[in-house]
Amino acid sequence: MERRQILKILTGTAIGVLAPRELAWPEQRARGGLGARELALPEPRTASAPGVSTRDIKIGMSAAFKGTAAGLGTELFRGAQAYYNEINARGGIYGRTISIVALDDGYEPTPCIKNTLQLIEKEQVFFLSNYVGTPTLTRALPVIKRYADQHVILVGNFTGAQPQREDPYVDQVFNIRASYRQEMMALVDRFWQAGARKFGVYYQIDAYGRSGTDGVARGLALRGVKIVSEATYIRGAKFEDDMTPAVKALRGAGVEVVLCTGAYQGCGAFVRSARDAGWNVPISNVSFVGCEAMLSLLLKHGKTTRRDYTQALINSQVVPSYDDPTLPAVIEYRALMEKHNPKVPDALRDPKYVPELLSFRSLEGLVNAKVIVEALRRAGPNPTRLGFRQALESLRNVDLGIGAPLSFSPERHQGLDSVYFTRVDNGRWVPVNDWTAAVKA
Repeated sequence: MERRQILKILTGTAIGVLAPRELAWPEQRARGGLGARELALPEPRTASAPGVSTRDIKIGMSAAFKGTAAGLGTELFRGAQAYYNEINARGGIYGRTISIVALDDGYEPTPCIKNTLQLIEKEQVFFLSNYVGTPTLTRALPVIKRYADQHVILVGNFTGAQPQREDPYVDQVFNIRASYRQEMMALVDRFWQAGARKFGVYYQIDAYGRSGTDGVARGLALRGVKIVSEATYIRGAKFEDDMTPAVKALRGAGVEVVLCTGAYQGCGAFVRSARDAGWNVPISNVSFVGCEAMLSLLLKHGKTTRRDYTQALINSQVVPSYDDPTLPAVIEYRALMEKHNPKVPDALRDPKYVPELLSFRSLEGLVNAKVIVEALRRAGPNPTRLGFRQALESLRNVDLGIGAPLSFSPERHQGLDSVYFTRVDNGRWVPVNDWTAAVKA
């Protein structure tokens, strides 16, 4: 790296909430300050690890870019890419640009397994990141485990399921978001406080759906009660599908609130069927659902039927509202999404899906990217896979600008625990400030 480039990194404007001192080499930050000794040039860049050349760092991603779940992978990718584009425009990490090698798995396990092998063996990526979905990731975990001796890790995935948070896989996975168990137990708590006692669940009949339902069961067990009734749907369901049988089963059991664990088309279909049947019970979804995409479908259908499908609709989130102007990361996110307008590669684009200007998914993608970039900085000018892992584990009380500090350690591979709640107001998701009003039909 030329001296003028190094000085630009050391003295340039900090990205987001990172202070100038945090842009220095890791050992300089440990000592504090930038004296004459600290300004010494680092060792020349080398191709120090798989996926790390003298010019770039390759990150591997397998996600749903096409089909009924296209909005999940697409938006997560766009949020991360917006941040990487900005980092690259400012000189990269120690002069290296960051690139994402993304592959579509259609939200199906077998393609995800194949993609994981391709990313590690053929593409030789430095690490994996932003995988989407429980049924896909849980099947890929044993594959990733096979590369433990090569220090292959996964950082920041779009699923809150338990397998990657427990042995034998947690050692190779760094979860940034809160878990589905935390989301569901928090939803149970809030609905319970609002007066609900008979809880029903509607879920995608796979590992993801069962993970969310487990969280509901645990939350209710703390109160000495059980789930009253369950209904399921098959992964890949479309918004147009009739979910009346599921509605009748839950309604007939006297359910007072329905907690859903699924993707935006299958869950949107349930909401539509429930409201068409005149059942205005409160319905909630977890962060993975793709709430903006679901809301778009419900609003569009509502214009046709002249019916409001958004009353008593609650969504838990693992990042704060992208409309909160008090949070530095939100201001940064909105600016970078507008500035870079990131797009997925043409080969991954689903022509039926229209990218969203802003979403909780793309904000989560950007938050994940901020964590990764800070760890890459701490890993030094010639990072190794082991060194990158140790850099992640060194993150303590990192201010990402979202109002909650992130911390990892060798014993803790989940960085955040916060759960937020949103409802629909005038066609937009807004924070829940009054639960009594939010659950009223």
